[in-house]
Amino acid sequence: MKVVKIDQKSWEEGLKKLYGAFRLIGPVKEGETGKFKVLEEGEMPDLSIQNTHLSAKSVVYSQSQVMFKYDLNENNKDHHIMKTIEEDATPQVLLAVRPCDAAAFLIAKKNFDNPDYRDPYWCETYEKTVMVGFACNNPGSTCFCTSTGIGPYSEKGLDVILIENGEDLLVKAITEKGEKLIGKTGWKTEADPGVIETLKQEAEAKISSVVDTNMIEKKSTKELFEAPFWEDVAFACINCSTCTFSCPTCWCFDIQDENLGDSGKRIRNWDSCMSPLFTLEGSGHNPRPVKFQRVRQRFMHKLKYYVDKYEDGIQCVGCGRCIKLCPVNIDIRNVSQKMNNYNP
Repeated sequence: MKVVKIDQKSWEEGLKKLYGAFRLIGPVKEGETGKFKVLEEGEMPDLSIQNTHLSAKSVVYSQSQVMFKYDLNENNKDHHIMKTIEEDATPQVLLAVRPCDAAAFLIAKKNFDNPDYRDPYWCETYEKTVMVGFACNNPGSTCFCTSTGIGPYSEKGLDVILIENGEDLLVKAITEKGEKLIGKTGWKTEADPGVIETLKQEAEAKISSVVDTNMIEKKSTKELFEAPFWEDVAFACINCSTCTFSCPTCWCFDIQDENLGDSGKRIRNWDSCMSPLFTLEGSGHNPRPVKFQRVRQRFMHKLKYYVDKYEDGIQCVGCGRCIKLCPVNIDIRNVSQKMNNYNP
């Protein structure tokens, strides 16, 4: 696929041509960090934001989503009628998503779109989204994406990738969907693709964290489950769930019904395995009542259960959010090293 070069003016003019045909979503400043939001017409994404506190997963997988509404009133003509919520079919463009967040969608896809089950809410939104990534020339101190098979210039899950080169942007189409999007912007000045490899190597060299997980797959699940270090790992944890809500590859949800009289709606909300209520059964029994069991579950799922099930690396893209945001400094890099090096 070809590479084109654009300046700031061309960038803005090109995006303005997409308004109306697409819903544009991008990072904007919010306090000391940023967030992904639907951009108003003429509003530009803020390319200075490194990593938003919450990942871009909410663009496809809403934090709270009404699945359907119902009415049980016998006097109502819609008695016992269940009405699904029709999603807006407008295609959308996710702008300036970092490569780690883009790759996370492919991990989530294994859960929401597989031979056994296809989640229509997730899949329909994902399929109408064009992913425009933004390479990281200056990765953060907590980033370790190169250890998870990705990297600051990864193209996994992307249709287009943007690369900052001095005062200009290089724009590379990766898929046919991305090629068509670029065609709508009017960006045509072709650039030498060779410069991308140099910038990529420079960016990868700036990542200082190296996390080795190659031995985890070979270890016994039972031995890791019963390892003596879980109490120490969990000691400081306050079960705040910051790690799971900020994680781009966490997909757990809860379903609740909200009733008002004879009508109501069913809602799907993000949930967290770090919550004591997560595994509470209707009988009152809780198979994970103790804090260290919940902490163990989080790391075993990310680094062992997922690996055993899919044989496709760990359930982590190395974005570093859980390290940066954890109020008690629990570090997935340290935990993965404990698991990788453990010999009973």
